[in-house]
Amino acid sequence: MVYWRSILFVFFGACSYGMLSTFVKLAYKAGFLPGEVSGSQMFLAMVCMWGVALLFSRQRIGGKQCIALMGVGVASGLTGILYYQSLQYVPASIAIVLLFQFTWIGVIIAAIMERKKPGIEKIVALILLMVGTLLSGDVFTGGFGQLNLIGIVFGLLSAVTYALFVIFSGRAASSGLSPYTRAAVTLTGAMLITFIIYPPSFLINGALTSGLLLYALPLALFGGIIPVLFFTLGVSHIGGGLATILSAAELPTAVLLSRIVLHENVSMLQWIGVSIILGGIAFPELIRKRRTNHTQTDTVSM
Repeated sequence: MVYWRSILFVFFGACSYGMLSTFVKLAYKAGFLPGEVSGSQMFLAMVCMWGVALLFSRQRIGGKQCIALMGVGVASGLTGILYYQSLQYVPASIAIVLLFQFTWIGVIIAAIMERKKPGIEKIVALILLMVGTLLSGDVFTGGFGQLNLIGIVFGLLSAVTYALFVIFSGRAASSGLSPYTRAAVTLTGAMLITFIIYPPSFLINGALTSGLLLYALPLALFGGIIPVLFFTLGVSHIGGGLATILSAAELPTAVLLSRIVLHENVSMLQWIGVSIILGGIAFPELIRKRRTNHTQTDTVSM
C-alpha cells in the first residue's frame, strides 16, 4: 500500500510541474510581466514552505549547509526565470520540450565533472532524446524554423540550469536535515536570485491585488509546495530510478494542457516525439533493472 501510494505521490508531483507553463501563459495574457510572475511565485512558495518547516521541523542549520542549499536554489530560480522568458516567445508545448533537454545535458555535465564516459545505454537514450526533440519541435514540417530564436535560446538555457539544479541537489543533500527545512532554504535561494534579477515591485505596485495573486498562488502551489512535499514523501519508498521515470509525466501534462487550455496546435508527429522522449528517459533505468535482475538470478543459481 505504501509503495503504490508513493508512486502516486511522485506521479502527481511531476504532473504538477507540468501545469506551470499553462498558468504562466495565462498570466502573460492577463498582462503581467515575467518578473512579476516569477517573483510572486517564488515569494509565496518560500513563505508557505517556511511555514511548513517551522510547523513540522524546527532544526538549526549550519552555515555550509545553508550556502550549499541556497546555491541549489539559485539554480532552481534561474531555471524558472529562463523558462518563463522562453514562454514569452514560443508555445508552451515547445518550451517544455526545450526544458526537457536537461536529461542529455545533465549526462554530459556529469560525465565532465566525474571524468567518466557515459555508458552505452545513456548514449542510446541521448539519441532517442534527440530524435524525440526533432519530432516534438515540429522540425520535419518546418514548424521549428518559424519559432523565435530568442525563445529557443532561453528554453535551452533553462535546460542547462535545471540540469545543474538536479546535479547540485544530489551533492547538497544532507541526511541530518529535514526535507521541509531543505526545501525552505532552497526556495529562499531561488527567491533571492529572482529578486536580484527582477526587483519585487509587485509587492508595492498593487499587482497582487490586481489579479496577479490568482496566478501566483497556483504557480507557488504546483511549482514549489506540492512537488517538493510529494517527492519528499514518495521518492524514499520507490527509489530514484523509478522516480525519474515517473517524473517524465511532466512533459505530456504540459503538452496536453497547452492543447486543451491554451488551444495550441499539437500534431500527431509531435505526440510521437513526446513518446520517444519519454522512452529515452526510461531506457537507461530499464536496462539497469534488467542487469540487476540478471545479477540476482546468477547469484541465486550459484
